[in-house]
Amino acid sequence: MKFIENGTVTSPKGFKAAGVIGGIKPSNTTKRDIMMIASDTPCTTAAVFTKNLVKSSAILVTQKNIENGKAQAVIANSGNANTCNADGIEKAERMCALAAESLGIDKSDVIVASTGVIGQVLPIEPFERAVPEIARLMSENGGSDAAEAIMTTDTVKKEAAVEVELSGKKVTIGVIAKGSGMIHINMGTMLSFVTTDAAVSSEMLQAALSEAVEVSYNMVSVDGDTSTNDTLAILANGMAGNEEITTRSADFMAFTAALTELCKKMAKKLAGDGEGATKLIVCTVDGAKTVTDAKGAAKAVVSSSLVKAAMFGSDANCGRVLCAIGYSGCDIDVSKVDVSLVSKAGEIEVCKDGIGLAFSEELAKKILLENEITIKVSLNDGEGSAEAYGCDLTYDYVKINGDYRT
Repeated sequence: MKFIENGTVTSPKGFKAAGVIGGIKPSNTTKRDIMMIASDTPCTTAAVFTKNLVKSSAILVTQKNIENGKAQAVIANSGNANTCNADGIEKAERMCALAAESLGIDKSDVIVASTGVIGQVLPIEPFERAVPEIARLMSENGGSDAAEAIMTTDTVKKEAAVEVELSGKKVTIGVIAKGSGMIHINMGTMLSFVTTDAAVSSEMLQAALSEAVEVSYNMVSVDGDTSTNDTLAILANGMAGNEEITTRSADFMAFTAALTELCKKMAKKLAGDGEGATKLIVCTVDGAKTVTDAKGAAKAVVSSSLVKAAMFGSDANCGRVLCAIGYSGCDIDVSKVDVSLVSKAGEIEVCKDGIGLAFSEELAKKILLENEITIKVSLNDGEGSAEAYGCDLTYDYVKINGDYRT
């Protein structure tokens, strides 16, 4: 498996995309906010969605559309979440119909997604104006424009692609994602769309996606809020010509491994671009009694507001890390816990056997001033391990969210 330079959602064979300035928000005259992705041929599909009981109407429509495991296109917008709206279902279905008409496919073969402000009516007129234009602009070079069109408070586009060999054929998997705030992913306002030219049954596609998401997107926390709109969908058109994956074969394992690495790359991008963030925080946990305990402890650390604030201030406060581990609800012997802080500036041990150590504050500060920090936790009580992704908590997070709607 290898990552493709400048890879995106249109890197796999047979996929095209485009994004335009549609004007979802009346004040928006400079940012792309409506996009489509489409395959030249029908695809098998799979998806996972938020577990929040409050869900975007787009999710409800998409769940119905992909019940048969088939899809061929995606339409999505930023600027408005189409959530908690009386006419939300009607608007989401209209988006599907407009996309289908422009692409010459059935409206039930369209995945629809929205992200942005919750509880405001989604105007349909921008889609009626923009969708025909998007259809004309669809190309193999349009992946980056599509990635831009789903951004809200994101500061950078998030896209990547990998190549992997399956049954002697080169298979490509591409992805775009968005997410900066309201990120405490628990899938079962993060959007991610994956495309592949692999031949995979919808059942195996769902299995691969579910495995990949558990150790990637579901290990991200920016602010502790699980979005109403979280959607991760994958389309597979089979144009690579590999033998179709229908069982948990060696090809399935290779495909899942590549998909997982791709999703982990996106997870880190999401965490590192958290609203107001200046640092990516990775928490690695090893020596847990079980993988579940390792995951719980890692997620608790990156979700802790106190840990996140300490990382912003470059304060090597191991007590906050231990506190988060202690309330994680996991089966942990706190008298065995070791903690180190690591960055490209070096590594320093701050806790041994659950007890804080004397250390060089100067070196610790130097390590924590870097823009990517690893909090390395060893529980010394088993073989379970996990990795979670977060960011620091800054003044700008409050500024961004204090007037997000207006």
